[in-house]
Amino acid sequence: MKGFKIFSGNAHREFSNALAHNLECTLSNANITRFSDGEISVQISESVRGKDVFIVQPTCAPTNDNLMELLIMTDAFKRSSANSINAVIPYFGYARQDRKAAPRVPISAKLVANLMQSAGINRIITMDLHAGQIQGFFDVPVDNLYGAIVFRDYIRHKKLKNPIIASPDIGGVARARYFANQLGLDLVIVDKRRERANVSEVMNIIGDVSGKDVILIDDMIDTAGTMCKAAATLKDRGASSVMAVGTHAVLSGEAYKRIEESVLDEVVLSDSIPLREKCDKIKILSVAPLFAEVVRRIYHNESVNSLFI
Repeated sequence: MKGFKIFSGNAHREFSNALAHNLECTLSNANITRFSDGEISVQISESVRGKDVFIVQPTCAPTNDNLMELLIMTDAFKRSSANSINAVIPYFGYARQDRKAAPRVPISAKLVANLMQSAGINRIITMDLHAGQIQGFFDVPVDNLYGAIVFRDYIRHKKLKNPIIASPDIGGVARARYFANQLGLDLVIVDKRRERANVSEVMNIIGDVSGKDVILIDDMIDTAGTMCKAAATLKDRGASSVMAVGTHAVLSGEAYKRIEESVLDEVVLSDSIPLREKCDKIKILSVAPLFAEVVRRIYHNESVNSLFI
């Protein structure tokens, strides 16, 4: 794999180093600094002419800064005659506005897709997009990986006595059903009514959770309000334990406090986003080895889908 180079933005260097380590290589050098007014300055410190470049940069908070950093790095590589520019984006920000759900609102996910393509990105490698149809916003290949492959093995290792999968809302049923099928488990659904953005009220449980070890599945945990309220309702309905599993640790606002004070027994997350605080209930599983294997397969033109069969 001498014809490729891996570069990292400033969003999550620990993840970038782990990915490079799994590929038995080191990160290439790029000098990313700021002008005194806060503008981003990028200088590539080594030749990339004719190389397949992989930029590792989740567009997590601060989302605007990390997104602009990715776009400016891409422009630098394009002007440096890189053979291809592949964006490794473990967490794809601005994915929650993927359609016109109300009058006079933007489709931010499409806008970001346009920006990335205009900058010169040739391929996107990401994980658990908030909405799978976002892949269609791009005219370049998009590899949307499944975090389930990592979480599945962890849950099996736990050897829970009476496990069952739960979706925290109606919108996440397809994701939870895929997970349930992978583990050969039954599925229940938490039915809730959302009063306004980031505020939810749990209303009902569709299915029987009495005496069950419930595993709540979602693509991200943001304010943690949904998960914590769902866990409380599940415990009220007789669940023995409740574990929350989310790919992306957005954890904004008072999320850490809510998780710590909730009835959740454990919260399992990936390292697609760096944690801002420590929490005894949070368990982090690394998806860097998975991304590294996908990078290797893409470079060698091998199948990526076979990883998830």
